[in-house]
Amino acid sequence: MRGSSQSAALLSSPHLLHIKMNAESLDGRLLFAIPKKGRLHEKCLELLAGADIQFRRHARLDVCLVKNHPIALVFLPASDIPSFVGKGNVDLGITGHDVILEAQMQDHVTEELRLNFGKCALQVQVPEAGPIKSVEQLAGKRVVTSFEVLSGDYFGKLDAQLNLTGDTKTKIEYVGGSVEAACSLGLADGIVDLVESGDTMRAAGLHAIATVLQTEAVLIKSSKPKDPAHEPLIRRITSRIAGVVAAGHYVICQYNVKRDKLSAATAVTPGRRAATVSPLEDEQWVAVSSMVEKSKSADVMDQLVAIGAEDVLIFNLDNCRV
Repeated sequence: MRGSSQSAALLSSPHLLHIKMNAESLDGRLLFAIPKKGRLHEKCLELLAGADIQFRRHARLDVCLVKNHPIALVFLPASDIPSFVGKGNVDLGITGHDVILEAQMQDHVTEELRLNFGKCALQVQVPEAGPIKSVEQLAGKRVVTSFEVLSGDYFGKLDAQLNLTGDTKTKIEYVGGSVEAACSLGLADGIVDLVESGDTMRAAGLHAIATVLQTEAVLIKSSKPKDPAHEPLIRRITSRIAGVVAAGHYVICQYNVKRDKLSAATAVTPGRRAATVSPLEDEQWVAVSSMVEKSKSADVMDQLVAIGAEDVLIFNLDNCRV
C-alpha cells in the first residue's frame, strides 16, 4: 500500500529517528509538512489554528495526528520540505519560495498558495564603507552565502555578461550560518543572504547592492501526487488556508451615508465583488458594508468621512471564503 511505504520512508528519515508512533497510525492520512523551527514556524501554527486543524504535539516528536481530519503533521527543517513533497514522501508542505528554488524542486512541486507571511528578500550585500558599489564590481571576487544554487545562477549569468571565465569567475563559498560576519572576518568581499528588516545587515556594516529574489511562505503539493484519493482533502485544506490568508489581508468596513453620496462612497469601498447596501428607516440614508484591504483601512475611513459618511466602523475577520 502507498500509505505503508510512505510511512516507512518518513520513519526512516534521519530527521525523524526519535518518532515512537506506529507507522500504521499514519496509513490513509494526508501528510502535511510544517517547518519545525525558524522564521516560519510560529506563523504556520497560527495558520493551522485559523484553519481549524486541531492537534497536540508531544515534546520531542516530529509527527502528530490531527484530531478533526485524517491528517498527520510532520515537522521538518524548512529546507527539506520541498524534497519531501516533490518526492511524494508527504502530500502538502509549507516552506519559503526561495527554499524551493534553492533545492531545485520547482519542477516537482506546485505552489498552491502564497501565504502573505515570511516575506523577505535574497540580497547581495557588501561593506558600506568598502570600495564595491555595484554587483558588476563584486563579480569575479569572493561571495559567501547559504544559497549556493541561487547565488551561483545569479553570478553565473553576471559573469557571462562580463565575459569572466576560469579563475576570473566569481567564487561562491557556502557558509551555513552567520553569513553577515563573513566580510568583517575577511572571508568574503560580499555576501548573499535573506533580509527581512535589514537591521542585522546594518549592524554588521553591510548594505544591499542588488536583490536576487523576493520571497515569502508558500503552500506546496507534489506536481505528481501519488494518492489521488487525497485530492478532495487537499482542496479543502487549501481553501481553508486561503480563507485565513484573505482574512488577514482584508477587514470589513461598515458605515452610513446619504443616498446622494452613495456613488462617491462606494467608489472608495467597491468591495471584492460589490458593496452591500441596505436601506435605513430614514429614506435619505443607507448602510454600506464592504471588504477593504487592511493596510488601506485608515485612508479609506478618512476618505469616507470627507465624503460625508457617518458611523464608520472597521471589523477584523477571523476567517472567510472569497
